Amino acid sequence: MTIYSWNLLFRNRELDRAFEFISRADFDIFCLQEVPEAFLARLQTLPYHLTSGTSLDRVFRSGVVRDYLVILSRYPIERQGAIPFPDNALSFRGRIFNRLMFPFHFSEARNRGGLYADICLPDTQSTVRVFNLHLTRTQPAWRLREFERAMIERPERGPSGRPAIVCGDFNILEKPHITPLNWLFGGTLRDALLYRRERTAIEKRFVEYELVNPLYGGITHPLSQSQLDHILVSHSFFIKKAGVLPDRVGSDHHPIRVEIS
Repeated sequence: MTIYSWNLLFRNRELDRAFEFISRADFDIFCLQEVPEAFLARLQTLPYHLTSGTSLDRVFRSGVVRDYLVILSRYPIERQGAIPFPDNALSFRGRIFNRLMFPFHFSEARNRGGLYADICLPDTQSTVRVFNLHLTRTQPAWRLREFERAMIERPERGPSGRPAIVCGDFNILEKPHITPLNWLFGGTLRDALLYRRERTAIEKRFVEYELVNPLYGGITHPLSQSQLDHILVSHSFFIKKAGVLPDRVGSDHHPIRVEIS
């Protein structure tokens, strides 16, 4: 199977080219984040099984814009479900910084959540649970809390358990020029200064959940110089190839791809 994950960017100005890229990609599963409602309607015309859910509501001065999570699948979707994330109230420092960044398309975020789908594997009687997550960009403790909330929906692990694929934009910052955002959004000074701490901690959680990160060390977001985007796979899969695609197709994130068997 070939799996893609991509943060489309809600204000992407190359949506025609993005639609062409998605429709021509040779994929079995494609997870998309920051999908605008009008683009969701276009995706529903593709000859794939599709499920979607609310990622968040962006509250701007001009109104509310809803972002969607989308899972496209070549194979039937047996079951799907929403994952509600806990509400987080920004600190005073975080609220001030967020308001100052409004001209740069920052917004207040409400109604946050994740998505999962149980997909029937070809030529088998089993299913794989595919998660599509867009974790908060605020601070490490909240990102970890959202990831742990999603993993509550993880089916039983181990040799006899159902395999899982976890895709999405995790917003994990791991370079010294970008981790001050963690403090500005209300995190601790350690979150800003110990710039590898969050990556080290989350990778340990991946291991504990028996998930492999085949793109470890890759850069999927040029500004942050970090691996924001992930495709994690259960140990039961064999990883054949993994890569970051060079063309961002109007987004600030590179699409990523993993081939497994």
